Amino acid sequence: METQRIRGYIEDWYGKELPLLLPRELKTAQIEGKVTCIIGPRRAGKTYYFFQLMKPVKEVSLYLDFEDSALLTVKFDEVQEIANLFTEITGKEPRYIFLDEIQNLDKWETAVRTLLDRTPYNIFVTGSSSKLLSREIATQLRGRSLTYFLLPFSFSEFLTAKNVELKNVFTQVEQARIKSYLRDYLELGGFPEVVLKEDLREKILKEYFDTIFFRDFVERHELKSLGIARFIFSFVFQNFASEISVNKIVNFLKSEGKKFGKNTAYSYVEKLQDTQAVFFVNRISGKIYVKESWPRKVYVCDPGISTIFRFSEDMGKLMENAVFLELKRKQNENPWLEIYYYRDYQQREVDFVLKRGLAVEQLIQVTYASDRAGIGKREAEALLKVSSEFKCKKLTIITWDYEGELALTVENKHKQINCIPLWKWLINIV
Repeated sequence: METQRIRGYIEDWYGKELPLLLPRELKTAQIEGKVTCIIGPRRAGKTYYFFQLMKPVKEVSLYLDFEDSALLTVKFDEVQEIANLFTEITGKEPRYIFLDEIQNLDKWETAVRTLLDRTPYNIFVTGSSSKLLSREIATQLRGRSLTYFLLPFSFSEFLTAKNVELKNVFTQVEQARIKSYLRDYLELGGFPEVVLKEDLREKILKEYFDTIFFRDFVERHELKSLGIARFIFSFVFQNFASEISVNKIVNFLKSEGKKFGKNTAYSYVEKLQDTQAVFFVNRISGKIYVKESWPRKVYVCDPGISTIFRFSEDMGKLMENAVFLELKRKQNENPWLEIYYYRDYQQREVDFVLKRGLAVEQLIQVTYASDRAGIGKREAEALLKVSSEFKCKKLTIITWDYEGELALTVENKHKQINCIPLWKWLINIV
């Protein structure tokens, strides 16, 4: 071990002030004998979230950034020695160890397991999706980790970044201001750097696109056909909040004269999901082959990147994507929460079917409606039909600006549908 170089790294880190931080909403739990894994898309703020966690305990926290040149030659069996060196330098035993960009440490999983077995440390890890899939961290530590998903800013975090005070009651002027911010949020997203550097946001988003496409998708998976990879990438981002089919992709490629097997197309689409930039949602069904088959609905980790591909503003889809991301965040606190959508042979659709265990707990429709008249009859009837099928009583329509209760009768049964504006739902004002 290059002791002097690592000593300098520890002394430099220990003497540094942490940067100013915007608090993130993600809550993690530390359990003895478990590693806390923070996973999520590139540039979502995982490193800064580490800083947030260590801020109140920095005096007894060892932070190892394995992209720092001082640590590039560290071997997996030297991490314990570095922890001992921390104690020698600071006079304090580290109670918390944060391992950032862990994929750069060869046999990192052995190092982490050794720390767990021999020490009482609270250990946190994260890694870059271009070299180590986020889910691989949890897989390598199966049974010994708690995994949390960190997405770009939620709308509440976005408002905090804009110095908007969150409260339960807002004046009409304040509500108008919040809805103006919501349009910005839906259009350009919540990547922290984009939110905080408005004058450069288009350039930053383009760089994110290039990095995710080339490093996390093409290079990470060693894809052979750059043109087809780009088409699939573009197709998925253009069709966010929509049902897509791999067959449709294959048929289009064939119409363009490109020879491309269906199995390879499936492989490319699945690998795209590994970037954590897109998510596929299955249809709900009691039949496994239906639930696990295509088509599926696709959502993106942040709407900002999709601006590169969008030809027009579709506020309904942007709203639906924002609702999905918020539901995804809720899975951190409710790991048994499953997210599906519903569509039948008559094309009746419910945007989100929320299931926990054997029970369907809630049905959600999303519509760009500003008043009662804007809520489509088909949307409400689909909710009622599916509520009867799954015996679900909690029915919600998320609107742009309409709030109220819809009292409807179906099959001689009276049912209530709660309508709530998106901005209220996102910041949890019920």
